[in-house]
Amino acid sequence: MVKAYNKLAIKNWSVEDQPRERMMRKGRQSLTDVELIAILLNSGNREETAVSLARRLLEQVNNDLHRLGRMPLDELKQFKGIGTAKAVRVAAALELGLRRQMSSHTKIKGVGSSADAWKMIAPQIMDLPHEEFWVLLLNRAHRLISKELISIGGVSGTVVDGKLIFRHAITQLASSIILCHNHPSGNLQPSRADIDITRKLKEGGKQLDVNVVDHLIVTSTGYFSFADEGLL
Repeated sequence: MVKAYNKLAIKNWSVEDQPRERMMRKGRQSLTDVELIAILLNSGNREETAVSLARRLLEQVNNDLHRLGRMPLDELKQFKGIGTAKAVRVAAALELGLRRQMSSHTKIKGVGSSADAWKMIAPQIMDLPHEEFWVLLLNRAHRLISKELISIGGVSGTVVDGKLIFRHAITQLASSIILCHNHPSGNLQPSRADIDITRKLKEGGKQLDVNVVDHLIVTSTGYFSFADEGLL
């Protein structure tokens, strides 16, 4: 636990309490989220240290790193002591953390479950402030052929063109597809429109011998699978 140093600059703290020094001596796991963000900030402002500023920043998002990662740069810059350079540094570090978390999942080629599909699409859409609709194209062995962006919408919906989806599927000789879109609100429950478009595309796929095997609704905290819930 870091001692209370109030306005004293971090460089003037005792060595054992300086986040960077402690990280070098004890490892990154020994630092709290606040201290790690303080290292990114490097300095605070006239009234508070980098650690105090980092703590206030985390308190603003209820200590939720996912929410902090989605915070726009302009919102980060509202905190006294955080300019463009610091805001970009924090956003870049959190984005890199997300990509590291998902990097092993991108190596997955076969889709054997809804969890496999979620791991493939989550990095693209889980933290977006608007809706996007994607489709995963699969071959007969349920291996990924490609991921295709179908449409970009607003905060509460996006237009889905079935003709565009099946054109991608036919052109790339896909045997089956998985529909995917995000809910920026965080609500994992499908809307009436989500259910209707899924049924429409499922029926359309039958006519073209392209099987719609699932539809995922993705948020920053998880996903909803139509197949798992028996809605296909």
